[in-house]
Amino acid sequence: MSTVDPGEATKLWLLWKRAYEMVRAAVIADMTAASGLSEAELSVLVHLHESGGVLRQNALAAALGWDRTRLSHLLTRMEKRDYIARGKVANGVEVTLRPAGRRTIDASVPALSAATRRHLLDRLGPDGTNALKDIVERLLSSEDGR
Repeated sequence: MSTVDPGEATKLWLLWKRAYEMVRAAVIADMTAASGLSEAELSVLVHLHESGGVLRQNALAAALGWDRTRLSHLLTRMEKRDYIARGKVANGVEVTLRPAGRRTIDASVPALSAATRRHLLDRLGPDGTNALKDIVERLLSSEDGR
């Protein structure tokens, strides 16, 4: 239970939101400039890459927190760029990372790492980075217990 008064809680929320949006925008701008990928394309490629290259389309939508229609439209565009392939499987659609998509995400990882360091980690320093990691892990672990 927090001991922060409601006015301070709102201020903290707004500060958190502003900081997140500022860092996110800077990292995405660097990534788009370096890779030509949109934030949405990057998100799909990262999830597919981390999953070993194959995910069910509904699982991908759930992991991204996106509407299935939005994802379907994006995947159609990504298929045209040969980043992914979709195929019907029992009770659904499977999304597979294609070689062009794998090369693109592999080439993008160093730029993503550099942008994250530049816009977040370097500004926090080692102690701040460790504190942020602890805070985020605590927030995520409490997600199950809501």
